[in-house]
Parts: sequence; C-alpha cells; structure tokens
Amino acid sequence: MFGVDDERTEAAIRAYVKLMRACHAVSARTAPRLTEAGLTHTQLGVLEALLHLGPLTQRDLSRKILTSPGNLTDVIDKLARRDLVERVACPEDRRSVRVVLTATGRSLIEALFPQHASDIAAAMGAVSDDDLAVLDRLLRRLGTGAEAG
Repeated sequence: MFGVDDERTEAAIRAYVKLMRACHAVSARTAPRLTEAGLTHTQLGVLEALLHLGPLTQRDLSRKILTSPGNLTDVIDKLARRDLVERVACPEDRRSVRVVLTATGRSLIEALFPQHASDIAAAMGAVSDDDLAVLDRLLRRLGTGAEAG
C-alpha cells in the first residue's frame, strides 16, 4: 500500500496518518477561541504552563511545551510585547532568567483556559471515557517509546 513490504510498517504508517489527522482536527476545533484571543497554540501553552507551574526558565518552558528554544524566544517576545509575560532575573543565578505571568497574562489565561479545556473535551466527545483512558495510556507509551528509540 505505501510502497513497503512489511505489514507492521504499513500498520504504523496508517496509525501515524490517523494520529496526525486527529491532532489537526482537534487543533482546528480549538483554534477559533485562541484566534479570538489573539493567541497561537504555542502561546497558550506558555501561558498555561506558567499558570499551573509558576515561573519557569525558558529552557524548562521549552521542554514543557515541546518547542525549540529559538521559537520559544520569539513566542515569549510576542507575549511580553502584549504585557502577558515578563522576564525576571533569577536572584540565585544571575545568568538565568525566569518567565513570569503578568497580572494581565494571569487574568487572560485564567479566563481562557477553562473554555479551551471545554473545547478540547467537545472535540474529543466521540470518544468514550474508557477509550480516553486507553488512548491516554497508548499515547504515553508511544511517546516514551519514540523518545527512547
């Protein structure tokens, strides 16, 4: 089917294509609210991480939201220009800088995140609770295996 003779490889390709299509479909369902707020998914990820984890270094943020350090610098610059985040020198290590939510950023993400979470739940509405639990386990295993391999 895909120009390969190995059935496992074909099955992996089919699953990968479906995974990517599902990811795009869920992202498309959540995008309008983010666009309305003037945010990208990556910018929302930064604000959400800071809301739930507190101030983080750019390195830690990069690992949390799975984006490159170069892209993250651009994302943080744009959020800072909107007064949603600020960079603050770490008192214990002056070479390190933490990214912190501003009051404006906190207000925005506290209002937006519950709505975004509802959009995600609605986008995944065709999947039962039991299947969501299975999907969660399978995706964790897939991610762990892909990182290790």
